[in-house]
Amino acid sequence: MLRVLSTHLFLNHRLHPGLLELAERSGAQAVELFAARQHFDYTSRESVAELAEWFASNSLQPFSMHAPLYPDREMGRAGAPYVNLLHPEKSRRIDAMDEVKRALETADQIPLRYLIVHLGERDDGWSQRTIELALTALEHLGAFAGPLGVRLLVENLLSDATTPEHLVTILEMGHLSNVRVCLDVGHAHITTGVAEAIAALGNRIVSVHVHDNHGAKDEHLWPGDGTIDWPAAAKALKALATPPAAVLEIGYNLPDSPSSVPTRIEEAFAIFK
Repeated sequence: MLRVLSTHLFLNHRLHPGLLELAERSGAQAVELFAARQHFDYTSRESVAELAEWFASNSLQPFSMHAPLYPDREMGRAGAPYVNLLHPEKSRRIDAMDEVKRALETADQIPLRYLIVHLGERDDGWSQRTIELALTALEHLGAFAGPLGVRLLVENLLSDATTPEHLVTILEMGHLSNVRVCLDVGHAHITTGVAEAIAALGNRIVSVHVHDNHGAKDEHLWPGDGTIDWPAAAKALKALATPPAAVLEIGYNLPDSPSSVPTRIEEAFAIFK
């Protein structure tokens, strides 16, 4: 399984080459760029060019990008709306689509392979309208991402609209064979169960967000600090026809000292050896 570190771990810091070098020293083979303007400003030509230049001369791969969740530098704390592709108001859906496309444009300079897409918010329900809005969003984004060499991966969230079974329904109804799945193990642990999610999504899984929790809230803990059965999860994932990438997506506000982070990253990746 490809070892990928999400820069979500560094969300409180501007993403710069020094953090990418730390990821590489810690055993990561690739990174997932977390598109948050205060961290990775995808609207800044200078920021994108700086990272593109670094990737061009180093072995660490730019594997994927997590689509933006908010359009501001405050993660919504100042009142900016969530980037919701399923919002009932058309104007909000258009704004959300435009923000995701701004982030995708970085693939002109940074050779990303995948974009991780959130469909809606936590309280979104499941209905025929949900399916229609999801299909419209994925078809539109897919048409934009394709010429950039990027494929979409939809993520299971904590909503009824994005259970593993419902994601499969969306992809099958839309005949979206080019759209695959990012399995978030932490989200699955809180909702359907990890084993059940892997069984439902199967070979659609291309990447896996790896983090732990205690089954009640989305804590983004280091593997082993919660209650997920990691040996069983790793065995099931490695048994898939094409083992997915293991993307370590750890919380940025955990109390780990900076000196302990490389060791913790190495220990987390060791689960999948």
